[in-house]
Amino acid sequence: MANLDWVCVPRSYEVRKNHLAGQATLEHPLKQQSVTVVDSNPLSRALEGTDPLSQFARQDEELNDPLSPQKDLKSKRRERDRTEPEDNTLQWSSRRLGILNRFTTNEKLSLSTSFLVASGSLDGGSESIKAHTVVADKTKYRLEQLDHFDDGSMRHMMDLTQQEYIQRFEQLKQELIQSWHNDQRVKALKIAIQCAKMLADTTVLQFYPSQYVLITDILDVFGKLVYDRLRSKASGDPGAVSAATLEREREAARDTCQNWFYKIASIRELLPRLYLEMSIFKCYEFLSSSREEYEKVLHRLTHQLRGIADPLVSSYARCYLVRMGVTLTPSKTYIRENFKDLFIIYPQIFRFVARFNLHPEIVTASSYLQLYAPAFDYMFLCLVHRCELHTQDMLAECKQLKNNGAILMSILSSFKSEFIATNALEFIELINASETPGISKSQLLRSLGSCVSSCAPLQEQRMTFLKTAFETINKLTDPNEYINCVETWAVFVSQYFTVHEVNRLLGELNARMCLGKAYEKHYSQLQNILSRIMQNYRSIELLLIQPNFLPYLDLFQKESVRVEVCKNILSYYKQNSEEYTSDAVVTNALMYLGKILNDSVNALTVEDERRQISQLINVFIHKVYFGRDLEQQLSFYVEARGTFSNLDAVYVTLVHAACKLATRNRSKSTGFVKACIAYCFITIPSIGAVQQQMDLYLLCGQLALQHLCLGQADACFEAALNLVNELPAATIDFEGKPRSLERFLVSYLCNMLATLIVVPDSPDQGVLYFLRLLLEVVGRHEFKTDSTAPSTIYLHCLDMLYVQSLEKFPYHIRGVVSNDDLYGHDPKFLAEVNNMCGQVVDALLLQLKSLGVAQQQRSQAELALELFLKIVRYADLEKESVAQLAVNLWLLANKAQSQLDVKTLPQTLRSVEVLYKQVKDASPKQAQAIASLLLRMRNS
Repeated sequence: MANLDWVCVPRSYEVRKNHLAGQATLEHPLKQQSVTVVDSNPLSRALEGTDPLSQFARQDEELNDPLSPQKDLKSKRRERDRTEPEDNTLQWSSRRLGILNRFTTNEKLSLSTSFLVASGSLDGGSESIKAHTVVADKTKYRLEQLDHFDDGSMRHMMDLTQQEYIQRFEQLKQELIQSWHNDQRVKALKIAIQCAKMLADTTVLQFYPSQYVLITDILDVFGKLVYDRLRSKASGDPGAVSAATLEREREAARDTCQNWFYKIASIRELLPRLYLEMSIFKCYEFLSSSREEYEKVLHRLTHQLRGIADPLVSSYARCYLVRMGVTLTPSKTYIRENFKDLFIIYPQIFRFVARFNLHPEIVTASSYLQLYAPAFDYMFLCLVHRCELHTQDMLAECKQLKNNGAILMSILSSFKSEFIATNALEFIELINASETPGISKSQLLRSLGSCVSSCAPLQEQRMTFLKTAFETINKLTDPNEYINCVETWAVFVSQYFTVHEVNRLLGELNARMCLGKAYEKHYSQLQNILSRIMQNYRSIELLLIQPNFLPYLDLFQKESVRVEVCKNILSYYKQNSEEYTSDAVVTNALMYLGKILNDSVNALTVEDERRQISQLINVFIHKVYFGRDLEQQLSFYVEARGTFSNLDAVYVTLVHAACKLATRNRSKSTGFVKACIAYCFITIPSIGAVQQQMDLYLLCGQLALQHLCLGQADACFEAALNLVNELPAATIDFEGKPRSLERFLVSYLCNMLATLIVVPDSPDQGVLYFLRLLLEVVGRHEFKTDSTAPSTIYLHCLDMLYVQSLEKFPYHIRGVVSNDDLYGHDPKFLAEVNNMCGQVVDALLLQLKSLGVAQQQRSQAELALELFLKIVRYADLEKESVAQLAVNLWLLANKAQSQLDVKTLPQTLRSVEVLYKQVKDASPKQAQAIASLLLRMRNS
């Protein structure tokens, strides 16, 4: 169509915007409204049970009903409050899992019992023994049980692993429960006895606390079964209403309870007898409700425990006694008496320690003393729970003990932090004087540090206490002990002292850990110390400017650890810093940290790691703010560009920050804006993603245009257009799938065309240079064969060219002399515009032809209608070639009518009719040409 005589017609009608009338509203119009349906019929509400008066009436009836199970709620609640601790502090269940995880072994274990047999024989045995209800038969049956489960049937299981050992005890527990429910009470009792006997076995010492937990679990189950059985007997038959009947049943329950205690008292061996009595200690409430009676029993059991020779077995037996006692009485006297006995046998523990020092292959002294910790800790906790009467006495007795380290450790672990804080100086003196084999001063100092971190000493004592403590810590010669102590005390120092003490701590650490390169073995502790300081200190900025902070980072010589530490610091800065900073020292410290992260990025770094590092650096770039000193702000961006050369996301942030900085320029001079645009123009090519480069060039060009920097705007637009052919065909999305960039390119170039409308032509480049460059770039770009992207771009080019032909553009930028004022509707300029319109139409016709070859009838018809409407609106239809082209396009669209929407062609025809009505008064000639076209369209 080289002979197309295209002439743009002037717009002879006004574009009107039909504004909708607004009205005030209290809620957002798109908010989802919830409708509440209220039933006004009281009868239906009553039937549904939703009437509150009916509900209250039913509740009163239930509470007043003598046969209702609710009548025992108060008594049950009273029983529960008496039988369980009121809070979770003394709950053993919260400690058992920690003990099982802490005390493990790789040694082989042994187990002796007569109740773990093969599964087949177990089933057979349960079938051969049936439950009997006749009293005489029951007595005969239990005698048979005693004969069946005599000691001659004991089986010894050797070489069990820890897991197998635990499984066997679980089987014993299930066997005990099954025997009880099968009315085999004697068998259940013998299982409990045999389990209690195993508590005397200390062959594998390091596993004894876990062994104690497993066995006492079984004893607890046994005690609960006995207690529940007696309680069900004492409560009587729910149907019985006679007081005499209820009293007889309670008397029978008391007799059964006494019978159980008589059975247990007949056990020959001391240890199982004591453990079995303690396991059913709760049943004493069926014999007496007096606390004095409970305390007498507890004191008797305390005296009997003196017969256990092994101090480890004795300590855990006392722990079990205390655990059972706290469920029935709040008295502390029996616990205090247990501690008196414990302090008497305490020196005997260190005879074992001395023996293990000679044979460390069995167990070390330190490991042996740690075996006592769970028992001591729980006993101390029960002693001081809601009672401060015995704390000073226990501390005084601890001072009198020789080798008091184990007791002191338990006191620090169990006593309240407030008491320890009040007596902090006394505790530090005790630790300094302690010389306990197996308990080092570093262990005691760590426990003390944990306590004072949660509750600090008095204000006037803190500095003295800190100096005294660190005098002892600094005397520790082992780097491992030293660093572990400081790791605990770092919380206390950072939380309750000034930044000078924190800085001094970092300096001492730096000097100490550099000796012999000790830091190489303690990276995790050094990292934890820094994290705790940052978590607990008030100002991260004050930490960054301390003289010893950045040198502390030099301890992390391993690159991966160093990078992780820098990431953690910037993360804390991101979360806890002030909104902005202008301090040069803080900025330099952040730049130093960011440079470490930037230098760690290489070709092998994964994308997620790049993204995390970039986000951290971007946060502190946004926080650096120098107020009105714009030059210093730009200088910071220049320095950041040189520092973070490996991170494209940071470069993108810097370009946006520089553009934002340019908009803050309040002076009329454009020199600073040009400097910002030049900074961006230099920075953008260093970004790897072409898509991001194009976006930033367009942004900078628009910013330059707004600030009347026409030369910089031209350079940015030209650079953006030259990148189009470097744009890849597709990119990879987050799911790893390729995503075409054609949609981005169309949107981008349309945005570019909208901007180019107001860009004046450069005298050095000629008329509509950027549009010519855009058409050239689009012509060279490789699109898909069936792509509609080039057609869309060409249609928008026609829009842009038509606007160029108008006497006044629809929008302007203040101060920019656009082409409408520059050329003043000059005929030569209009001829150039018309010539370019013809070229664009030729390109569109080629697109129509290629779509036809590709058998894309629908896309071809839609493009034909789009071009048809452009011609009708923009071109002079008095030119025969133009009118004939419009008719041909209409006919082409009609051929594919079946491919189009039913409403498409009628709506297109209606659009032409509306256009005719708009121009018939202002431009009769144009209206006549449109009418002629309409006639030819209808005739075709």
